[in-house]
Amino acid sequence: MLEADLYARLLAGIFVCAALTAVALLVLPAPYGRHARAGWGPTMSTRLAWVVMESPAVLAFLGVYLAGAHALEAAPLALLAMWQAHYVQRAFVFPFTLRPGGRTPVSVVAMGFVFNLANAYLNARWLSHLGEYPVAWLWSPGFIVGLILFVTGYRINRWADRVLANLRAPGETGYKIPRGGLYELISCPNYFGELLEWIGFALAAGSLAGWSFAVFTAANLIPRALTHHRWYRAQFPDYPRTRRAVLPFLL
Repeated sequence: MLEADLYARLLAGIFVCAALTAVALLVLPAPYGRHARAGWGPTMSTRLAWVVMESPAVLAFLGVYLAGAHALEAAPLALLAMWQAHYVQRAFVFPFTLRPGGRTPVSVVAMGFVFNLANAYLNARWLSHLGEYPVAWLWSPGFIVGLILFVTGYRINRWADRVLANLRAPGETGYKIPRGGLYELISCPNYFGELLEWIGFALAAGSLAGWSFAVFTAANLIPRALTHHRWYRAQFPDYPRTRRAVLPFLL
């Protein structure tokens, strides 16, 4: 099979996977974190699960990217930096901010690993080899707007994760209502930030691969945010009724 055929099929597969994922997660929440439940087979440490699951988005992406003919050009390097800024933190920093002791099904980790492998290939191969990014791309409206959205989403995502990590004092268990900033408007600012990141990246890259990931991110995170929102309302009778799930004032 020619690489062009493989690439096109994988790209179409991501869009199909996004549609199936959205439908599945609206019916059945992914079984990890606060929604963990039995019946999904063997489990592993949640910290290790995040490292294993997210590492292809760092390592495989970098390997594919460096094999491209345009790997050392300015615009592809800028897009590489955006991608790695998110995923180095997500794979190798974020897991160690989680409370120890959590367990995640190996089946969930395997699905995440395979997706990240395919997604890394599609985006890295386009950026450094299949796509064309002259230096002028760096001051195109799409890149500038995309970069602004990406940086804004990155900062929101990091801030929201810190708020959640600091909710409980050492030794405390259970959940609390997060407060302050965007948490007064939505239940999941961390997911809102990540949505902004990948929409921004898709605009900056101007590629179908970038948009396939943005669509998949929405298909994964919006249903999970809705599940979180319902869970908060069920757990806390005093949960603020004006909050939305993931999009301020809308959803």
